[in-house]
Amino acid sequence: MKPKVTSASKRYAAWGISLFKRFRSLRSKINLIFAVAFIFLSIIFVGSLRYEKLRFENNNEMHERLVAHYLYNYYLIYGKIDEAYLESQNFSLIKDKARIVQIERFFKEKGKYKRYAVDTYRLQRVMLINNDRFKLFLENKNKPKFPVKQTLIFSIVFAMLLLLYLWVLRSLKPLEELKEKIKTFSEGNLEIDCASDKGDEIAEVANEFDRAVRMIRELLNARHLFLRAIMHELKTPIAKGRLLSEMISDETRKERMHRIFERLNLLIDEFAKIEKITAKNFTLTPKPYKMSDLVEASIDLLLLEDAKRYIETVIAKDYIVHVDFELFTLTLKNLIDNAIKYAHDKRAIIRIDTDTISIINKSDKLPKPLSHYFEPFHSSTGGLGLGLYIVKSILDIHAMTLYYRHEGGENIFTISGETTHRLHRRA
Repeated sequence: MKPKVTSASKRYAAWGISLFKRFRSLRSKINLIFAVAFIFLSIIFVGSLRYEKLRFENNNEMHERLVAHYLYNYYLIYGKIDEAYLESQNFSLIKDKARIVQIERFFKEKGKYKRYAVDTYRLQRVMLINNDRFKLFLENKNKPKFPVKQTLIFSIVFAMLLLLYLWVLRSLKPLEELKEKIKTFSEGNLEIDCASDKGDEIAEVANEFDRAVRMIRELLNARHLFLRAIMHELKTPIAKGRLLSEMISDETRKERMHRIFERLNLLIDEFAKIEKITAKNFTLTPKPYKMSDLVEASIDLLLLEDAKRYIETVIAKDYIVHVDFELFTLTLKNLIDNAIKYAHDKRAIIRIDTDTISIINKSDKLPKPLSHYFEPFHSSTGGLGLGLYIVKSILDIHAMTLYYRHEGGENIFTISGETTHRLHRRA
């Protein structure tokens, strides 16, 4: 029989899990360690005070009995009370009759009116000695001394522990600064300086990260320079080719040459955009557009002589989407281009319906998961090249997702936001 799990058990389990998660960080662990150390130090200090108090009370009781025994013996010998001795032992003889009556009544009410009794009356320790020779009421003026030694030791240890705690926290401050700089670096800011002149392990990590940042910065600068130089050099032959194509007398051939060089020029512009996206050096300017208009602009980028021959657009329900026009049309253009290229019948269907757009073609199922084709320069017999890598990069900065499924001999690529996709799956 399985044990019954109560709501209280679940509550305690949830509390334990949350507490464990709370103490996963290094700072939390340090706080916990020093908190335990402070608590143990306080327990030891309070325990030592209680021990000293208990020892004083035991010694004081023994002292009171010795005083009572001495007074009795002295009275038997000399017939009087040795008040000088009482004064030397820090005891005083109570002689005020009114006070004696009050103290006597106090002992009677507590049932302590005997031959010998000790109690605290109005914050004063009083003694009753009542024998066959005399009856005395004494006040014990001995008080426990302030624990100077224990307090001094506790204060020194507490101060050292506190200074150690503050020193450790101060040592962690560079780690927090390094974390913020790494966060800034991950957001695309390469102009950061993490170098440290300290000699601890955090400084070593900071210096290594600083060297890595400098190396990445130099590599990116070299990459940018290389790509820009290549694109600049390619522009020149394209421009010359367009000029030469104007000399062709055959209008059909001239038009085809224009399309070729225009296509090459558009590809160079696309490479420039891709370079900025992959380098995280692109400022997104989203605006509201109808999805059908974006599809039409994407088809124009393909520079097809007869677009209707290769593409069928089905608009079940058009909608508005906030995107960067140039980047999103480039995404759709790549998906449509791949759909036509790898379709058995060289045709693609574009379906717009309720916050989603799907690009469909008749083709075999992808041999590998979709995530494999998101990698740049992946090796694939299907040969999707950089197409889906570009699509993934652009959709990521738009907070959109590309989904893939194969149904009825058709590959279906669907673009939607995360929220929209979840709603569709629930429906």
